[in-house]
Amino acid sequence: MAIIQGWLPPTRAHYELILKLWQFSYPVFGSCGWLFAWKGMGGKLPAPSRFNMPGRVAWLTMEVPGFLTLLYIMRTLPQQHGIHDLPWQNRVLGGLFVIHYAYRAVLFPLLQPSVAPIHVFTWSLAIGFQLFNATCLGSWLAAYGPVTPEAWAAQAPLPQFALGIAVFYVGLAGNFFHDEELREIRRREQRRQERIRKSAGPPPSSSNDTNGTAARKVVEKHYEIPQAGLFRYVLFPHYFCEWIEWTGFLIAAGWSCAPAWAFLVNEISAMLPQAVNGREWYVDKFGEDKVGKKRAVIPWVW
Repeated sequence: MAIIQGWLPPTRAHYELILKLWQFSYPVFGSCGWLFAWKGMGGKLPAPSRFNMPGRVAWLTMEVPGFLTLLYIMRTLPQQHGIHDLPWQNRVLGGLFVIHYAYRAVLFPLLQPSVAPIHVFTWSLAIGFQLFNATCLGSWLAAYGPVTPEAWAAQAPLPQFALGIAVFYVGLAGNFFHDEELREIRRREQRRQERIRKSAGPPPSSSNDTNGTAARKVVEKHYEIPQAGLFRYVLFPHYFCEWIEWTGFLIAAGWSCAPAWAFLVNEISAMLPQAVNGREWYVDKFGEDKVGKKRAVIPWVW
């Protein structure tokens, strides 16, 4: 049953229109990140606003619609085109998408020691990203891409498909590893702050006693430059590893897969300015001598 007749799941004409918008409009929005300063480890911290949403709830609800939409389209669209059994390659690629977002959308916010509030405008843009991306990829996998073994043999021969899967999992493992390093920095700082609070004892009852004030100042927000893994070479290796993931997906899907190309380009257009601006933030915070030769996101390049 269609959620929006002709649009979700989309007809071929509507799919091609949505894909064009996804290919050519979103990179413009994503590139607006060059105009905004990065505001610290873990993401942008919005100014206090009545429109801010709790971080974990916002993250879950803005990321989950992506893989749910892809699963819905892959279940319903083939029936509309008389396709009774999709090739295993379609199911594997759909599974990779779900695996990534099961981590990124569900596990990631639950594993984070803290998640900053997210403005409803940012939340809305993220949902739009997910819906466009999942609609394009899901439709291609469900009906508008290769849907026979013969078509797949021409689209991405088995060695190429296997290589793409391997590259995807290398990127996924690197993404998780570097995310975990950032989480461990926060956990260490939380443990340190807790020890300070315990050693400082209860806050004084008198406002003239400055001991409590001094203790509170000591436990202000903490930042440091990560050093493990690719952090030795770049400041945002988790971004780089995510690009590796979706490059692997593109290799497996075949070089002519327009939705996979659009996803990769849109990710880079949105994340690259954050990384470059983020490096400037690190230099301002710690000094050029501490940041050293670390690049922003691509080792030895940028």
